[in-house]
Amino acid sequence: MSEGRSPRTVVVTGGAGFIGSHLVEALIAKGLRVRVVDNLATGRREYLHPAAELVVADIRDPKSLLPAFNNAECVFHTAAMPRVMLSIERPVETHIVNVVGTLNVLVAARDCRVRRVIYSGSSSVYGNQPVLPLTEAMAPNPLNPYALQKLTGEHYMRIFHRLFGLETLVLRYFNVFGPRMATEGAYVTVISVFLRQKRAGEPLTIHGDGTQTRDFTHVSDVVRANILAMDSKVADGRAINIGRGRNLSVNRVAELVGGSTIHVAPRPGDARDTLADLTQAREILGWEPQIETEEAIRAMARE
Repeated sequence: MSEGRSPRTVVVTGGAGFIGSHLVEALIAKGLRVRVVDNLATGRREYLHPAAELVVADIRDPKSLLPAFNNAECVFHTAAMPRVMLSIERPVETHIVNVVGTLNVLVAARDCRVRRVIYSGSSSVYGNQPVLPLTEAMAPNPLNPYALQKLTGEHYMRIFHRLFGLETLVLRYFNVFGPRMATEGAYVTVISVFLRQKRAGEPLTIHGDGTQTRDFTHVSDVVRANILAMDSKVADGRAINIGRGRNLSVNRVAELVGGSTIHVAPRPGDARDTLADLTQAREILGWEPQIETEEAIRAMARE
């Protein structure tokens, strides 16, 4: 940044949450001015970087977004009510946050003349597919309300690009894990559940036979993808896979965490396997994952 020039202003919705707070730290480290939009329902003030400006607002309230988006160049939309089971139990509430909230973000970005919106998408939109790896050209097959809600958000990203010229990109995350991930409640992943159970001296609970596979992606790799997406030459609403490009069975995750296991009934609405094709991430963003999943899980289990 040249001397005397004001820093670029960006907004992170959900910036006090798991992924958002890591992204905020990276953006500040790059010398950007960062505003965080968060209602603190699940986000935590202690996750906030002290240099970030916090706007306590709710994406369900469109008027509350305008002050935060004023003079912003880019919006990173990470705010959501994620996880499959929560959307099955509370489909209307999650729809309002994940779909209406996303629409509100886009309208505010358009009205405030934001240059670009980067959307935290989900690999859950693929559902079950006949072949792996999963490519962006595959027809989505959402198996639960959360997946459908995230897919609807993708469509809105493309529509706002076509109708209003707003630059948009969708990053389809594959099972993000790392520091600050939730350990209880509706936002947990299998890694965090296993870690919590191990620390409590409980057996690790495996749904089904445990042979189902997931492509796990470290949060630091997700953050780098967002940083690259901010200034990529392509921003036409397309979706880009952000994954490790390798998958692990749930049984293997349990083995890495360590401890006894018990098997319970499979969960409804879950895809059988995920594995990301990373061709577009490499070609469009120049992005490669750097964190080895197995070693990262072992390290977290040792903590």
